[in-house]
Amino acid sequence: MTTETIPTVKEDKKIMIQNKSADSVYGIGLIGAWVYFIGRATTTEGKIKGFFKAFVWPAIFVYETLKFFNKE
Repeated sequence: MTTETIPTVKEDKKIMIQNKSADSVYGIGLIGAWVYFIGRATTTEGKIKGFFKAFVWPAIFVYETLKFFNKE
């Protein structure tokens, strides 16, 4: 009787951790920015600009904040 050793292959499992709370906060902020920017627009062109501006509001906020703190 012969015994053979069969090598076992371990699968590399990649664990992805998702931060769903940050996604939720950004989503709520996006909806709020749409309401703000589109609500203040008076023309169709302004509403379209407001729609796209809502996507980049975090970048605008950080830029304006850093510009404010960099005043001499």
